[in-house]
Amino acid sequence: MKTFSLSDRAFDVMNTIFVAVITLIIVYPLIFVISASISDPDAVNSGRMWLWPVDVSFAGFQRVFQNDAIWVGYKNTIIYTIVGTLLHLIVLLPCSYALSRKELKGKKILLWVILITMLFSGGLIPTYLVVQSLGMLNTIWAIVIPGVVGAWSILVAKTFFEQTIPDQLVEASKIDGASDFIIFRKVVLPLSLPIIAVMALFHAVGLWNQYFNALIYLSDESLYPLQLILRQILILNEVSAEGIAGGAGTAQSFVDQVKTASLVKYAVIIVSALPLLIVYPFLQRFFVKGVLIGSVKE
Repeated sequence: MKTFSLSDRAFDVMNTIFVAVITLIIVYPLIFVISASISDPDAVNSGRMWLWPVDVSFAGFQRVFQNDAIWVGYKNTIIYTIVGTLLHLIVLLPCSYALSRKELKGKKILLWVILITMLFSGGLIPTYLVVQSLGMLNTIWAIVIPGVVGAWSILVAKTFFEQTIPDQLVEASKIDGASDFIIFRKVVLPLSLPIIAVMALFHAVGLWNQYFNALIYLSDESLYPLQLILRQILILNEVSAEGIAGGAGTAQSFVDQVKTASLVKYAVIIVSALPLLIVYPFLQRFFVKGVLIGSVKE
């Protein structure tokens, strides 16, 4: 039976306390936002609601879901996420695999060109002019093509291929008469499911949460993603409350509108983050895999 010294036990206790504190710091804001979204705003603002809901009210969620644009935003965001993630993988995987092969001529030059893009970008105005000249304004392509793949993704995937796909396996496939395309499709891809899942998840989360490209490139509201729709709802509720305060509305109407606007603020956070919160626990191991890629050397 293995015995633990006093220092080992002390370390375990300190480790447990540290993890518990970090967990509390992460979990508490999440619980607070969920509780605040269904609590009386007066209880939230006065500090009576600090963990569990007080005077439960679903007025904020009712106001959010009464807006038909929410469902249009969900549909658009799902489309942008799926199409953008597929394009990301189509570009990323062949590029990263090619850069991982020792026989690629000019490999170092290509890597330096890719690394430079991590430090410098064209800027917002030149990027907008390129998107405009390509006729992508007010189209799905203005959302999914800019930033379809980045230098960091290429380097991580390249490292995975170098550590996972042995040269002997590629050489044996070539001896059997397989072309580079066949090797990539039938040998490399089946062995690369972890990196495919990691890169797909990272890019999909980015597409789901991003709104800046839509704000810049889209003016047609029927193409707005969910994040932009929720931003509009939040602004409209705040403006509505201010309008009642500055107009001839009654004091009670103003108070009710301010309360609803406060509930909407928290409801918007839940509506936008809920799909990812539901999916993440089932895919956590892939995120962990992505963090560990390249950290262990043989």
